[in-house]
Amino acid sequence: MNSNDNLGSTELRGSSFSRWQRFEFNRSLEMIGLASIGGALVFYDFIVFVFLAPVIGKLFFPPSGADYLATIQSLGVFAAGYFFRPLGGVVLAHFGDLFGRKRIFAFSIILMSISTLCIAILPTYNSIGMWAPLLLIVSRIFQGIAIGAEIPGGWTFVAEHLPYKNLGLGCGLVCAGFTFGILLASLVTAGITFGFSSLEIEDFAWRIPFLIGAVLGSPAILLRRRLKETPIFLSFIKDRPLEPQLPLKTVLENHTRSIIISMLLTWIVSAGIVVTTLMTSTLLETSYGYFAQHALTATSLGVVFVIIGLVANGVIIDRVGPGYSLMSGSIFLALATFAFYSWAGSSISSLYILYPIMGAAVGVLAAAPYIMVVAFPPHVRVTGISFSYNLSYAFFGGLTPVTLAWLVECDAMAPAYYLLFISALAFTLGKYLCRYRQAMKSHPDTLGTFFVWDR
Repeated sequence: MNSNDNLGSTELRGSSFSRWQRFEFNRSLEMIGLASIGGALVFYDFIVFVFLAPVIGKLFFPPSGADYLATIQSLGVFAAGYFFRPLGGVVLAHFGDLFGRKRIFAFSIILMSISTLCIAILPTYNSIGMWAPLLLIVSRIFQGIAIGAEIPGGWTFVAEHLPYKNLGLGCGLVCAGFTFGILLASLVTAGITFGFSSLEIEDFAWRIPFLIGAVLGSPAILLRRRLKETPIFLSFIKDRPLEPQLPLKTVLENHTRSIIISMLLTWIVSAGIVVTTLMTSTLLETSYGYFAQHALTATSLGVVFVIIGLVANGVIIDRVGPGYSLMSGSIFLALATFAFYSWAGSSISSLYILYPIMGAAVGVLAAAPYIMVVAFPPHVRVTGISFSYNLSYAFFGGLTPVTLAWLVECDAMAPAYYLLFISALAFTLGKYLCRYRQAMKSHPDTLGTFFVWDR
């Protein structure tokens, strides 16, 4: 065989390998799409509550003299969902590490759909008295259990379907999918406020967004059945027996540093999502004096730019690493959020200009799932992420709305000061994590060893 034959054979093999790589990447993108669609619907069901907090506060609690007290009460119920996230996260994550990532998805979306339907049909305080807020809290608890498994499971599932060089993009895309659920909740609520009067909303229309979420659960469940188990889970489950002890025990004993870093990152995530998107819509009405239509429209626009920012930051992370991405992104976040809360109340045009800028800055949060996924080895990955994320989110995500709603009554700039602190924390973490960039690059085929898995 001459050299030309060898060259042709090499080119053929290279071409076949290239086609195989494209096929694998396209299949990975399909898995990302399926996971993100279901995640968006789960996130919609959980988040739509906060956009209707002022109305729910009036309908499900005893009448009070001040509207802000009703809002604080309803945000307290919203927080109940956060406090029970660790229960669902840790229990379901245990099965995710032992029996597969995809199995926890089906249960989480079923539980979320049922809980959302229960909220949609609940009688109000005028009908059943104190049973109304109690049943509302129970429904939110089950929603919290469902979403406690959804987000860590989604991050792990997507990351384990992608090559390491595309991990940042994958994390950005799946976070964008979750955030689309916030956008959908904002758009649906905005449509309700535009399409119905205040009396109609309080009478029946507030139930419509919850009914939509419950109905969309059925096709989402069918889509989840098309998911394929991750190659990394299938690989390690063949090569080694099941974890001899509880995954959570292994995480607590061997991965302390990963837990601490993941919990701090979750604090940053909770601030970025809860304050800039979920709470700000209500604050624009109660503190800045905007009508609900303008507040929800601006929030929807801001969330669109959060989605863009998440994907863009995912690409940046793949190029420069999560540490440098956190450092530069935290500076942008500090400037954008302080400008927004300082001048968004000056005019509607300022609101519509500053909110998208703040939304794009929130895209820095794409670094969080990237770091958490590579911080834990495959056999305890879902448990490690879920325990760290949900425990931290239960505390910070649950207390932040109620605390800031109270502090805003004293100083309207309270959200800005809080986010300045969060930006400083993100910058500090980014600087600390830069030292591990080479360790991460040295294992490009295994998702990992961000902290060389601690021990």
